[in-house]
Amino acid sequence: MAKSGAKAQMKDPFPLTFGTYQDALKLVGKQGDCTIAEFSVTWEMIKVYCSLTEDGNPSYWDKDYADKQWGGIIAPPGLLLAWCMPLQWHPEKELKPYFIALRVPLPGDTIINTATTTEFHRQLFLGDRVSVQDKLIQISEEKDTRLGVGHFLTTEAEFKNQKDELVAVQTNNLFRYKVHA
Repeated sequence: MAKSGAKAQMKDPFPLTFGTYQDALKLVGKQGDCTIAEFSVTWEMIKVYCSLTEDGNPSYWDKDYADKQWGGIIAPPGLLLAWCMPLQWHPEKELKPYFIALRVPLPGDTIINTATTTEFHRQLFLGDRVSVQDKLIQISEEKDTRLGVGHFLTTEAEFKNQKDELVAVQTNNLFRYKVHA
């Protein structure tokens, strides 16, 4: 147990990897690890999300309607990323986010998402277990923007269900930069 008044050291849950542009280019076309969600799609999580967003779509709330329309309760598309988010802590294993962009060795110490496009191929149903694997598609040469100097990265993530059926493909554009001094 920590001593009273002692500050707990928080480990950065999303640490960046540092290196050169040439180091980073070696990862273009490479896939990250496949991450399987810690838990299945649940109606409780769907209801919490829909309550927060005030989404009354009967596909998420009404079992009879959803059975007739889809063959069962489905998950809102906005929950896609939530299923694969890593837990903040686990007693038996090291947890890491699936985002390959964090492991691209570049000099910038700040990263922001600049655009996201998601193409859905099928619904997620109660009990589905989502997996995700992303890859680095491209890295721009160094750019000087109003935010700072850095590189734009493009990644593509494939989300699948437990049957290995493609659920969605998400393309992310990110900017990894060092803030102007």
